[in-house]
Amino acid sequence: MITKEQILVFKKSADTLYSAKDYTSATILYFKTQFAIQDFVLLNEIGESPKDHNARFRSLEKHFPELYKELELEFTTYRDTYSKIIDLDTCNRIKIIVKNDLKKYKIEE
Repeated sequence: MITKEQILVFKKSADTLYSAKDYTSATILYFKTQFAIQDFVLLNEIGESPKDHNARFRSLEKHFPELYKELELEFTTYRDTYSKIIDLDTCNRIKIIVKNDLKKYKIEE
């Protein structure tokens, strides 16, 4: 079960890497934070926690279309982190999404 504290630990780790200008690793952890937020919302709102990305996509599409669209738009960026160096602008884009969702779902620091 994902907790708010875990989510904030992921975010803090991402911020540390961001401060060190390691934008690829920071982006990976911002995505981990984002996935954790989505799983937290799914667990608390519908009582289910996805076991993988496919299950997360299906649950979000059915129950939270706005989160689904957000994930769908950026999932290619997530996959890019496996094989590409991520630049500051891309990292900032994901960081802002995370910041907004932390606020929206009241998982603030």
